[in-house]
Amino acid sequence: MSADQTLAEYRPQHFRWQVVGAVGRITLDRPERKNPLTFDSYAELRDLFRALPGARDVRAVVIQGAGGNFCSGGDVHEIIGPLTRMRMPELLRFTRMTGDLVKAMRACPQPIIAAVDGVCAGAGAAIAMAADLRLATPEAKVAFLFTRVGLAGCDMGACAILPRIIGQGRASELLLTGRAMTAAEGERWGFFNALHAAGELQDAAHEAALRLASGPAFAHAMTKTMLHQEWNMGVDHAIEAEAQAQALCMQTADFERAYRAFVAKQRPVFEGD
Repeated sequence: MSADQTLAEYRPQHFRWQVVGAVGRITLDRPERKNPLTFDSYAELRDLFRALPGARDVRAVVIQGAGGNFCSGGDVHEIIGPLTRMRMPELLRFTRMTGDLVKAMRACPQPIIAAVDGVCAGAGAAIAMAADLRLATPEAKVAFLFTRVGLAGCDMGACAILPRIIGQGRASELLLTGRAMTAAEGERWGFFNALHAAGELQDAAHEAALRLASGPAFAHAMTKTMLHQEWNMGVDHAIEAEAQAQALCMQTADFERAYRAFVAKQRPVFEGD
């Protein structure tokens, strides 16, 4: 995959991908095992998110799981078992690759919505965490269960990102105990933006993505970038960065389209440039 391309015809080997109305939809599709990840699916997801900045036909992304579950994390037989037999250089290549998936999601300019149902555990929880918005069913359970398998909770950026979403104390509890966060807790704590009945979740996620896709794509990308970068800035630095970012947005054709639509008392039609 190269920059400045369309991805509607892209056919991954390890998950489903579909582009509908400028929304790219990723479906983790191993429902018989609650959609676990493998070495290959990690890499293929990373590569897709790395390609999305150059995709002309995708302006928002939904990631979901098949069969009533989101993702059970790394496959016990295809990942966990082999990891116990690897030496340090191989292990570090793997952990860097999983971290690169989260980096690619955060660097992807398109807003990402995670539609979470049922089990959302381990790496699955990290992928949901790395999305920009999260919708869920009341049956969703999110568990950063790394300590349950003898690992640290600091995996795939969890110690940096999760406290920003739900707060340091709550994140500390989940990452130290590995216990599941219920959907009700997740909504109350701000991890989930909204809860929907199981039969309505995919439609709700797609409709939310369509609304984002119809907005000013350059400005959305700038908002996502600044939300990510400003955690490392002081307030004065952040205000100056936002001044520069907003000045760039004021040079876009979408900004002028919005003005002309307002004057004509019409709804603007954004084209992303």
